[in-house]
Amino acid sequence: MAALPKSARIGFVGLGNLGLPMATALVRAGWPVTAYDVNSSTVATMVERGADGADSLADLAGCQVLALAVPDDDTVTAVLDTPKLLDRLADDALVAVHSTVLPATARELGDRARDRSLAFLDAPVSGGAERAERGALTVMVGADEPALASARPYLDTIADQVVHAGPPGAGSAVKLANQLMMFASLAGTHEALRLAQAHEVPVETVLEVARTSTGDSWPAREWGFFDRTAQAYDASQVPVRSRPWSKDLWEVVAAGRVAGVTMPVAGLLAQTLADVVEEHARRGSPDHPTR
Repeated sequence: MAALPKSARIGFVGLGNLGLPMATALVRAGWPVTAYDVNSSTVATMVERGADGADSLADLAGCQVLALAVPDDDTVTAVLDTPKLLDRLADDALVAVHSTVLPATARELGDRARDRSLAFLDAPVSGGAERAERGALTVMVGADEPALASARPYLDTIADQVVHAGPPGAGSAVKLANQLMMFASLAGTHEALRLAQAHEVPVETVLEVARTSTGDSWPAREWGFFDRTAQAYDASQVPVRSRPWSKDLWEVVAAGRVAGVTMPVAGLLAQTLADVVEEHARRGSPDHPTR
């Protein structure tokens, strides 16, 4: 399977918090992109940035790459099934799922793609919107070697670190593991800062110490990131249940149950962390919703 040429047209579905900057990075790098989202205003934004806009998913059937950055498992499946898009792609096309989904979902989609002789990437990403626009994400890939080799030019455009985790399903498993590690740290940081504040110690003092001590973590170094992210989700009207500090944690619990792995920390966080994150962001924004 040959490497994708830079002339390969990319159909990009999902122009949300990460999808919009990812698609922007592809256009800026010179890839021909056809963009689709249920929100026509984000499609218009991509057209202004140099992409072609699609009126429907059916318009993407001729693309050599179909990239999905949509909210969840059900939406991924609906995109591929509703217009029978998976069946209409050319036999040598590549499907890249950047959404955070269950490993079982990724494996099932990989099997379906293989039955159609399509290359498939279970390729969730991490890094946030700013890194996405710079093409500097981390991407965790579940794919066979030929599909990964073919997709390298595309992946190297959106990411500065590409980790081959294994076959389809492995990328999603790594993403969920990463999310659990990060959100556990975020929960601990919130709790630690509440303790310090109760003793009249400023938040920034604790963060300054943590960043150069054993309490160091990504949430401590990037304190405020989740406030800004929650406010961005508010602006685009993403419901709380679909935000990663809720949706991804419930997927961690579900993946653990399927695998027979006890997940007490994930279970607690899935029930409590969303309220903590949303309340903290709300204090910084009078327009933040209560749920």
